[in-house]
Amino acid sequence: MKNIAVIGAGTMGNGIAHTFAQFGYNVQLIDISEKSLEKGLATISKNLDRMVAKEKISEADKEQTLNNITTYTSIKEGVQYASLVVEAATENIDLKLKIFKELDEVCPEDTILATNTSSISITQIAAVTNRPEKVIGMHFMNPVPIMKLVEIIRGYNTSDEVNDFIVDLTSKIKKVPVEVNDYPGFVANRILMPMINESIETLYNGVAGVKEIDTVMKLGMAHPMGPLQLADFIGLDVCLSILNVMYEGFKNPKYAPCPLLVNMVTAGKLGIKSGEGFYDYS
Repeated sequence: MKNIAVIGAGTMGNGIAHTFAQFGYNVQLIDISEKSLEKGLATISKNLDRMVAKEKISEADKEQTLNNITTYTSIKEGVQYASLVVEAATENIDLKLKIFKELDEVCPEDTILATNTSSISITQIAAVTNRPEKVIGMHFMNPVPIMKLVEIIRGYNTSDEVNDFIVDLTSKIKKVPVEVNDYPGFVANRILMPMINESIETLYNGVAGVKEIDTVMKLGMAHPMGPLQLADFIGLDVCLSILNVMYEGFKNPKYAPCPLLVNMVTAGKLGIKSGEGFYDYS
């Protein structure tokens, strides 16, 4: 496996591209927006500079990593030689299904199709392709170059061969693969999102303020970041999307998103990405 295509140059996509490129893979970073590609490459370069400053890599390593990445605005051109495609587009089911239909049509027959979805059914995504046995979930954690965990999610038809290959590949890029089954939210978000949602409910009910809630969880439970700050970091729109997927998937009211979260997303208060969420980043 030499060529790995990554769909989406946003936070997750550029992090995934960075990681594979750092370990010597030729990466085709694909996004419909040239501006997003430029921003993604700038982020990768900035993150590599941090690693150089901390003496984790050399300047030569940085240059080689950047040289391993080629950008494309066309999916068809970007994936023509890919052995693996990792989709890291927005957490939107309609968008992901559209992308996978196109990938199935334009990728070589033996190309493995992976998705970085944090909650959407792998089986549902695989069903729009003619290669469901070659579709799998690779849920990286943010920030990708630093976080070790990758949830490996098998769809109903994912083959043992593909699963084992992706587990091995994940280990080769110095990540820790954890295999989980295909249910809404998988493991990470099935546990994390209800905690974030309950933190928002606690604020909504006037039990305590934003900083107080986060301080309790940081100092009392040894979390490196409070749940409300973490929600801002993830993106409140992403949190809402994941909660909606779980609510629809399980039909259990405990996954229903807090009205405050819904209102904040509607008002465009999305966290760090918009400059304001539970905290002000302006």
